[in-house]
Amino acid sequence: MENLQKSNELTDIQLHETEAPQVQNIPMESPLVICDNLVKIYKTDEVEVMALQGLELEIKRGEIISIIGKSGSGKSTLMNIIGGLERQTAGKIVVDGKNLAELSERQMVHYRKKKIGFVWQKASRNLYFYLTAIENIEVAMNFTKMSAKAKRDKAMKLLQLVDMAHKRDSYPAQMSGGEQQRIAIAVALANDPDILLADEPTGAVDSKTSGVIQDLFRTLNRETGITIIIVTHDVSLANKVDRVVMISDGKISTEKVMKAQIRAQIESVAEIEIDDDSHEEYSIMDKAHRVQLSEDMLRAAGINSNKVKISVVDGKILISGEDGNS
Repeated sequence: MENLQKSNELTDIQLHETEAPQVQNIPMESPLVICDNLVKIYKTDEVEVMALQGLELEIKRGEIISIIGKSGSGKSTLMNIIGGLERQTAGKIVVDGKNLAELSERQMVHYRKKKIGFVWQKASRNLYFYLTAIENIEVAMNFTKMSAKAKRDKAMKLLQLVDMAHKRDSYPAQMSGGEQQRIAIAVALANDPDILLADEPTGAVDSKTSGVIQDLFRTLNRETGITIIIVTHDVSLANKVDRVVMISDGKISTEKVMKAQIRAQIESVAEIEIDDDSHEEYSIMDKAHRVQLSEDMLRAAGINSNKVKISVVDGKILISGEDGNS
């Protein structure tokens, strides 16, 4: 059934490929992804759950970013909306100058094919287990106008890019979990997407393999310029990406940005030890000038009430609890 669904989606892409919307020319310095006050509500007969609560986020072209949050924080919902798998309830998302809310279902199929490459946590969602590694990559290009030779040549280049050329004729069952994920990344790159979306890509592998995959993402970003968005709960990814966005209760709470000197060292040296002081952490203030404080911050400040006092002293904003703790 899963294979049939994949086949049907590919057929749908083939039928509607010529109906793709024309995207205006956007300056390279403009953000590739703009999320403006995104709201997503899931409804059942008895309850409504607000997964995103006015989320605001911009992602630059060529950026490698990790979106981190606990289960239920809204990170997977955000990924699905960026990937065109779901539509927001309110707010706006613009990708490469195009408002996704204005796309028809047919245009959205084309958007997923041409703009997005998906890497899922489970290999069964990424690969056909009855095809070899190189065949899995080739089948992703089935509905292009490329010749069989051109597809084979491109598939080989992608295998070399992810350092898996030696597994070209192996089936997924003959590979380790890390090898399967590297083949999945090659499949996701087959149609030259602008954005690579990775959902918990290291969730099913050991820590050593996780490090290899994280290094591969950074190499791909550096060598191809592709924008990479990694959705995960693995905070160790902070050591491998330029920016870490933390989601809490459907909003961006904090961001960690890699220090310039650390980034320069990574670019010049492949292997480098990075400690917890490699990133600057910032709290995010939304358009209504609201800042979300984490439980750890409140606990450290001794604030245990929902009432706080705010004052400005020597140009600094101080927040204190009812008892004067700040």
